[in-house]
Amino acid sequence: MSQLDRSLIAGLPLFRTAKPEDLDRVLSSARSLRVAKDTTIFEEEAEGHSFFLLLDGHVRVVKTTPGGDQVIVRYISAGELIGIAHAMGRTTYPASAVAAVDCVVLAWPSAMWPEFMAQIPGFGETTYQTVGSRLQDVQARLVEMSTEQVEQRVARVVLRLAEQNGRKTGEGVEIDFPISRQDIAEMTGTTLHTVSRLLAAWEAKGLVKSGRQRVTVVEAGRLQSLAEGRAAST
Repeated sequence: MSQLDRSLIAGLPLFRTAKPEDLDRVLSSARSLRVAKDTTIFEEEAEGHSFFLLLDGHVRVVKTTPGGDQVIVRYISAGELIGIAHAMGRTTYPASAVAAVDCVVLAWPSAMWPEFMAQIPGFGETTYQTVGSRLQDVQARLVEMSTEQVEQRVARVVLRLAEQNGRKTGEGVEIDFPISRQDIAEMTGTTLHTVSRLLAAWEAKGLVKSGRQRVTVVEAGRLQSLAEGRAAST
């Protein structure tokens, strides 16, 4: 396989302070993989043999509950690491990663993690900031699930996805990957029927536009009011 171009990663926060020779060394040991939509990149509790950098696409992180239900924990965007079990002191993956769209990832053996930490300036700090941010996100989600009404939770998740993974269109900010109403239900601990009812009500009032696996936030301010419990949709 030919050497990957360092421009693929040079601008990412993980590698921004790395020297060109560091980037070349990193890429010389990477495997470039194309992952088709809905393909599992790694399974929850499987041996953490590799860690990955998402170069293109979106990945959903999924956990299985003790009762066997699947819950979408978050979506990962291009430029982020996935499968970083070693950064969490684990030897197995804490969740599954599934391609939400066709993706391109770089993969390295987990045995190289200490080398990355020691030789790439800023890599460790940025990685642990990522882990901390994700843990804070999980804690916030737990608080929301236990204290907020369903409408607040759904509004907050839609806004969060639009902010983190949105692209501006003539109608508003569209979540930039296919997301179903069932996906939103799994992220908010509610039912498909409830999400469908809420989105229909919001669309009738001009807050969002939704279609087959597409959601566009039209009135972010009004949706934020719902997320904060400051307004009612009825």
